[in-house]
Amino acid sequence: MEMQLPPATYFQKSKWNDFMETQPLRRLIPITPVDIMEMEVYAKVIDFMPDGRAIDRMREPVAQLVGEKYFTLLEVSIKRGSTCTLGQRLCIGKEGREEVEKIKKRLDFQDLSATSRNELQIVARNIIAEREADFVTFFNKAGPISMRLHQLELLSGVGKKHLQEILEARETKPFESFKDIQSRVALLPDPANLLLSRINEELQGVSKYYLFVRPPSRHYEDS
Repeated sequence: MEMQLPPATYFQKSKWNDFMETQPLRRLIPITPVDIMEMEVYAKVIDFMPDGRAIDRMREPVAQLVGEKYFTLLEVSIKRGSTCTLGQRLCIGKEGREEVEKIKKRLDFQDLSATSRNELQIVARNIIAEREADFVTFFNKAGPISMRLHQLELLSGVGKKHLQEILEARETKPFESFKDIQSRVALLPDPANLLLSRINEELQGVSKYYLFVRPPSRHYEDS
């Protein structure tokens, strides 16, 4: 079944370069099609404030979270009597919530507490490691965005030379792991670091393309 493209990306059926002329034309396939209406089901704690925030009129336990699927930044109310630890996995879906009372709002990166900003790097790296198979699929399936730009080039550190080497290597045999990618593409930086850098950029909310993070929106609240 053809995957739905995220709204911030597009595909043009045209020549990429001389190398791509000899390759099968691929559609742009992200690791997870970003559906702006689909909510996260699980998220990880990047800050817990048992007494709430000083600026809140009604003080209640709150936590700041990052979603496991689209790296959505959220602030949630925590049920009284419950506690959270940094990096803890919480269910935030419509059913099965144990610690979460309600989702208060979606956050921009600038809304994060100092603790959240620091912990986000650790938690995002852990999510990348846990979802390695998904991200390896990205390296195997990523395609051209336009005649001059390839999806893989959105990863800082991947230029034309590395791009061609990646395309040639995956055409010979699909990649199986981050280690496999690094061993078959000479001098390529650690794929996990490349991904983390891109995710950090997208989390800032000013990117033109969103491969892994849900595009900016404030319509992510429930009651």
